[in-house]
Amino acid sequence: MNSLSLVKLPPLMERTSGNAEIVIGLIDGPVAMEHPDFNSENIHAITGDLRGSCISSHSVACLHGTFVAGILSGKRGSNAPAICPNCTLLVRPIFAETTSENGAMPSATLKELVEAIFDCISAGARVLNLSAALVQPSIKSGYELEEALDYAAKRGVILVAASGNQGTLGNSAITRHSWVIPVVAYNQFGRPEGLSNLGVSIGRRGLGAPGENIISLGANSQPLTFRGTSAAAPFVTGTIALLWSEFPSASPAEVKYAVSHSVWRRNTVVPPLLDAWSAYQTMLTVHTRR
Repeated sequence: MNSLSLVKLPPLMERTSGNAEIVIGLIDGPVAMEHPDFNSENIHAITGDLRGSCISSHSVACLHGTFVAGILSGKRGSNAPAICPNCTLLVRPIFAETTSENGAMPSATLKELVEAIFDCISAGARVLNLSAALVQPSIKSGYELEEALDYAAKRGVILVAASGNQGTLGNSAITRHSWVIPVVAYNQFGRPEGLSNLGVSIGRRGLGAPGENIISLGANSQPLTFRGTSAAAPFVTGTIALLWSEFPSASPAEVKYAVSHSVWRRNTVVPPLLDAWSAYQTMLTVHTRR
């Protein structure tokens, strides 16, 4: 089973390729916006202290940012899943293009993340995608992050975050927040990948999504294959963007409820697998009754 079919995205993708008024904030590395498989007119950068486009196509930050962007905004028919190419993608890098000796994703501070969240919200983002490795917070930075997440909730901006790839049991300052949707990587057989972080908040409010051998765009025009929760998160983000494209008058709470509660939950640290078509049916039922 391919990654899109695993979470029942194809019928929703047949209905829509997104709407430019639905703005996704991508908090990640820079993106190779000149890639031929991007619809570049729908991708914009909020640079902050870092460039939104790549300086080096071989940097880990550029490869990661471009890969995640391809899942969301690649052209239909390309190597990428290309869930929502007609939505607007705001690229807000928090990872610098430094050389990593072991190929690991460069980390960012919580201060940098907080600034990126506020920047994306100010620029009109309605859903944020976060696939990040973050340093441990101090008491002050942890409080500032809580404020940023509370602000997103107040503004109705849904935040989707990778649960992390350390294979640990527990919750982070991000995944425990009640407004965040944490995402766990699942394999092609619909089972959680062993590297995914799990926890009570993740099981209660999170979702599973494809995270094994995901193919998307590479910065140097060659496709890349990644695995893990960073690859899984944009499947949930893209589903939310498509639902909002189909139901533009829906409230953030309605969209979040449809995605998170259209699947059966148990009292477990493992979240259920995303069901995009069931979420669409939930939205359709609510809006037909109005």
